[in-house]
Amino acid sequence: MVLRQEIGDVLRSIRQAEGRTLRDVSHGARVSLGYLSEVERGQKEASSELLASICAALDVPLSAMLGQVAERVAVAEGLHVPDTVPTEFQREFGHGVVPDGIPEEFTHEEFARTCG
Repeated sequence: MVLRQEIGDVLRSIRQAEGRTLRDVSHGARVSLGYLSEVERGQKEASSELLASICAALDVPLSAMLGQVAERVAVAEGLHVPDTVPTEFQREFGHGVVPDGIPEEFTHEEFARTCG
């Protein structure tokens, strides 16, 4: 596992999920299209300033992108990382569905039993 590969994979998945092109993001981040492509493919190690610029162009917080990278690295290391991302970030920037509350069909006892 190479960290720059994980960063590139996450950046690409965010860009593709937004339906954005490399050209569009490279223009917004003020980086050449070729260099951004190499970052996404894990061939170039991006500086923190460049990562911040790319994330700004993608309209995603740097911390959210790095959080996704950290999760991928943890999985590669065989670690289980508990979900500690605030619900409002998950709703706004996550790819999964976050419920607004406990389904009504759960009683407090059932909820307590399922949570251990």
